[in-house]
Amino acid sequence: MTLFSQLIEFTGHHWYLFLALAVILGLLIHNLIVGSKGSVNPHQATEMMNHQDAVVIDVRPAADYAKGHIINALNIPMNGFKQQTGTLNKYKGKPIIINCRSGSQSSMACSQLRKEGFEQVYNLQGGLMAWESANLPLNRKKR
Repeated sequence: MTLFSQLIEFTGHHWYLFLALAVILGLLIHNLIVGSKGSVNPHQATEMMNHQDAVVIDVRPAADYAKGHIINALNIPMNGFKQQTGTLNKYKGKPIIINCRSGSQSSMACSQLRKEGFEQVYNLQGGLMAWESANLPLNRKKR
């Protein structure tokens, strides 16, 4: 029995595993192609903040935000984000950088804002973890 025929037999008996593999590969490829569009790394974010007056929105819970956040970032936690997007209308003409802890929740917030007509929305790649790894400053003052 050749390797090819064994593979065909295995695929026939475990088609659901190959279907799952195909779905996962498709999602990974989609993420690689589309996921990096609309994202900025920490250094690009600082450039946008300094030269384009970009607004930073932190979607972490208020307790995490209080422990340390990007200077001048607004805190709109993800659990109520959809209901509070109207408060961001005044920033529609500016670049908006969304951050969370690792970059995954902020990508959902970016999608939500794009659906509501915001054009210049960027996800901070790697979130606050990447920001700290780049040795960029955090505001740790109590309000």
